[in-house]
Amino acid sequence: MKVMELPRPSPETLKEPVMNTPAPTAKIFEGVATRPQMFRLFDRHNQRPDQWQIDAAPLYRGEWFEIDEALYDYMLDILPPLWMRGPIFALREFLTGSVTSIFFALRIDERIRYFHGYCDLSDPASVEAMRAAIFERETQPVRAMTREERLEHIWSSTADAYRGYAGDRFPPAMQGKRTVMLWSGTNGTILKLLDDLSDNEIAAKLPVHMRHLPVIAA
Repeated sequence: MKVMELPRPSPETLKEPVMNTPAPTAKIFEGVATRPQMFRLFDRHNQRPDQWQIDAAPLYRGEWFEIDEALYDYMLDILPPLWMRGPIFALREFLTGSVTSIFFALRIDERIRYFHGYCDLSDPASVEAMRAAIFERETQPVRAMTREERLEHIWSSTADAYRGYAGDRFPPAMQGKRTVMLWSGTNGTILKLLDDLSDNEIAAKLPVHMRHLPVIAA
């Protein structure tokens, strides 16, 4: 599909203030997402409480994960992109506010790899910041995961029936935070805050091939 490069939308067009610093980025899934996984990852905060009253942009912007070439081409062919600059293009349909999907084809260690990320286009530096963050993360000499990446992978890969948000059974300070269900053995199934999982609980929730990856600092 031949696509004409379109100019970057201006902050005035998007009617959002320009951000002074790029939003932090977060790898939310380890490995290459399949088609069903990709569509789940697009809206992994769909169960959030008060989703129609709270601005969702801070939840999504900066999140990224890897896909394959077929999915990259599929997303490019769905609709003409908002713009395309070389191997990077923006989805025309915005997720929320000025946040939309950006797809990257990056040469890393002598091969082309493909990624999806949510960028806030009210920040002119957001796309380049995302590209640089992906490149820096994926060129590390040793395969490893931070604690935060392990928690995000658990959240991303847990079925909706087994993840949610703390309700009125939790103290007020904890309400609204993400929760996952665990099997505790003698106590059966328990609900626990995602951020409070112990190292052993994290290991138990990860696929076997990820459990022994080194832990690196965020």
